[in-house]
Amino acid sequence: MTNDHQPRYAKVPAATLGFWIVKILATTFGETMGDTVSMSWLGETTASAGRAGINGYVAGTVMFGLLLAVLVFLQVRARRFHPVLYWATIIASTTAGTTLADFATRSLGIGYPGGALLLLALVLASLFAWHRSLGAISAVSVHGREAELFYWLTITCSQTLGTALGDWVADGPYGYLGAAAIFGGGLAGIAALYALTRVDRVLLFWAAFILTRPLGAVVGDFLDKPVAHGGLELSRLAASLVLGGAIVLLVALLPQRAETIAAQEQLR
Repeated sequence: MTNDHQPRYAKVPAATLGFWIVKILATTFGETMGDTVSMSWLGETTASAGRAGINGYVAGTVMFGLLLAVLVFLQVRARRFHPVLYWATIIASTTAGTTLADFATRSLGIGYPGGALLLLALVLASLFAWHRSLGAISAVSVHGREAELFYWLTITCSQTLGTALGDWVADGPYGYLGAAAIFGGGLAGIAALYALTRVDRVLLFWAAFILTRPLGAVVGDFLDKPVAHGGLELSRLAASLVLGGAIVLLVALLPQRAETIAAQEQLR
């Protein structure tokens, strides 16, 4: 006989402080690792780089996209929350988002504003389709196959949007550090709204989730871009290895608990 009061668990982690720390590190890693593959290993990928540059972005996107597809398949097939699998899928989505956003904004020639608006439309379309199909878009209401697929689609679109948005702001008069301050301030504002108001928690979650990506993008660019462009010009691969090591360490040390279905239902 089953206990009706026994909690059931989702396959996503609770959005604790540790979750957000690892998420920011993962987005920064996605920027440096994406640049390592598409720029350092596959050649400079700018609009003026010609056919080889475009192929570099496409090859990087295909590589990380295939990895993401495999990990999402494993995530959906899993019967319970696995921290390593979950964060590996997040990292794959953010690296794929980096190369895809760079391809959209640079190689397609639509620029940062065009790329950001296009990707914002994709995020909103994903959330709209999710809500129309299941009646909820709460990230912590993910306990069925269809909801999981919408979850990962929305996450991938948001990661790609965040890359384009971060590059757009950093390319302006604020630079990498100024852009980091803007996005960090935005996250602090969302945290204040969460603590002091009754603003919809689902809206705040997705706003914070999206904003962590441009923050990671500009911090990653600050680490590996040339000094002449306002960066530290560190090795992209070395920065990626350090960030990857920090993520592995935090995932191993920080509590990684799955969200409960009961808590999810309150956020619908």
